[in-house]
Amino acid sequence: MIELLGILLVVQGGGGLLNRLLGARSPSWFVQLHVLPPSLHVAASVVMVLGGVVVLAGVRKRRR
Repeated sequence: MIELLGILLVVQGGGGLLNRLLGARSPSWFVQLHVLPPSLHVAASVVMVLGGVVVLAGVRKRRR
């Protein structure tokens, strides 16, 4: 279940980051783009990606 959280964070963060970096005007389905002010979109997306990577790395390390 925790692995699903990591995947969700990576997908949401990465998609939101690409959405902003490519200049899309619509927030699409990326949560942080709906709930945060525009000045925090990129930073929040990066934090979400990094958080997801940490969660997934922790799950992988625990399985060994």
